Amino acid sequence: QVQLVESGGGLVQAGGSLRLSCAASGRTFSGNAMGWFRQAPGKEREFVATIIWSGVSTLYADSVKGRFTISRDNAANTVYLQMNSLKPEDTAVYYCAASARTSSLLNRTERWYDYWGRGTQVTVSS
Repeated sequence: QVQLVESGGGLVQAGGSLRLSCAASGRTFSGNAMGWFRQAPGKEREFVATIIWSGVSTLYADSVKGRFTISRDNAANTVYLQMNSLKPEDTAVYYCAASARTSSLLNRTERWYDYWGRGTQVTVSS
């Protein structure tokens, strides 16, 4: 059974940093794109960042570009999201996602991803 488990969320003041981790089990994703999405209260889930299997290419939402960094460790089957200069509008549940496709394409749409974690809460206070 494939599982994605996020960790690292919490409460932080504006301007602070958090590092999210997503550990995958049940299969390896070393040849697949992985990504992060988020959902704020009362809003639809939105794309945050994605990274191809090699880690060479990444794609970010405009709202987080320059502040967030996605990375991965294929040996550990884990993807990370380093979040700096956090703002109150970054408050959301953050979800890890993984694609079953062996592709080098970057994609920001939810339907590209086949596996999802349960999410971790990030709250940024002003």
